[in-house]
Amino acid sequence: MKPITNNIYYVGVNDRNKTLFEGLWPLPNGVSYNSYLIVDEKVCLIDTVEIDFFIQFVENIRRVIGDRPIDYLVVNHMEPDHSGSLALIRKYYPDIQIVGNKKTFGMMQGFYGLSGGEVEVKNGDTLSLGSHELQFVLTPMVHWPETMMTLDTTSRTLFSGDAFGCFGALNGGVVDSQICCDTFWLEMVRYYSNIVGKYGTPVQQALKKLAGVELEYICSTHGPVWHEYIGRVIGEYDRMSKYEVEPGIVICYGTMYGNTERMAEVIAKAASEAGVKNIVMYNVSKTHHSYILRDIFRYSGLIVGAPTYNTGLYHEMEVLLSEIAGKDIKGNHYLGWFGSHGWASKACCKIEEWNETRLHFETVGEPVDMKQSLTADTEAQCEALGRAMAKKLLN
Repeated sequence: MKPITNNIYYVGVNDRNKTLFEGLWPLPNGVSYNSYLIVDEKVCLIDTVEIDFFIQFVENIRRVIGDRPIDYLVVNHMEPDHSGSLALIRKYYPDIQIVGNKKTFGMMQGFYGLSGGEVEVKNGDTLSLGSHELQFVLTPMVHWPETMMTLDTTSRTLFSGDAFGCFGALNGGVVDSQICCDTFWLEMVRYYSNIVGKYGTPVQQALKKLAGVELEYICSTHGPVWHEYIGRVIGEYDRMSKYEVEPGIVICYGTMYGNTERMAEVIAKAASEAGVKNIVMYNVSKTHHSYILRDIFRYSGLIVGAPTYNTGLYHEMEVLLSEIAGKDIKGNHYLGWFGSHGWASKACCKIEEWNETRLHFETVGEPVDMKQSLTADTEAQCEALGRAMAKKLLN
């Protein structure tokens, strides 16, 4: 097995069978659980894999070190897709010492009933493996309280935990320079926006700790090992964690019989004619919300619309607004909305209530409330809403 660099080996696995990551996020291209071995005077394993893949994981390890023992296991993140094999690894390697921070070991006891053989580290602490020197960078709430990163100062390799990761299994190659990365960029945004997105401030704090550190490789726990594209990857995380956006509009709607969808089409056409090129449209009942959230993180404009349903708001739109609110999105995001009703209007006021109490986006244009079906007057109001959002974005 060839090393990634300087006696650092990839021993992770691919999961091509799971349909929903964390039971929530679709995995059309699978996902990888990445683990790494540093082979030196001491052997150090960085993170493990989900327990279902333990046999394959151990085989990968033994291809590298044979019957040689593992001295240290660094746990950067305790989420079970990375720590799931901890208990079994200790059975196979009973003398292994587990390296983590104080919060790591509390979770290790809670999840797996494991204790003892612990090497507790604090921010900035180091561990020598021989020629490799590890330095530990604590990054709490990226995106769990115990998360940390491990920097191999010898090879300038950062083992970053979930940070800089993305959805998608690895198809043969591991390092970005060996593979076509086209499919990973939007999956990185979807991964970040749905899993890490709420924690922009801790991500910024982590990036500041890494500022000025020259890196040759970033070894995340999901997706490719970054080498050629390190600058782009760090730039993406910097941009997303600052909630920076580009001009564009996400138009998402619920519709029962197509009338509300017609409103969305009119709004989109007007915005396009006013000069906005980046417009994406989603039926909230058809498209998984993770893709909608991804694009809300990308674009500055959001226009939502739905029917009144059971004297409230159409269910899937209510769910989406709750999900958006849960991400605590900051920055220059603009919101317009529209609704429809058959006899009693509630949708528009419910959306307004969501924005006033939870979203706090800057409002643009006048809300459009349609009774029953699209009329010439309602169409004109929809066009005005589309043009208002376009003017806000382009100016």
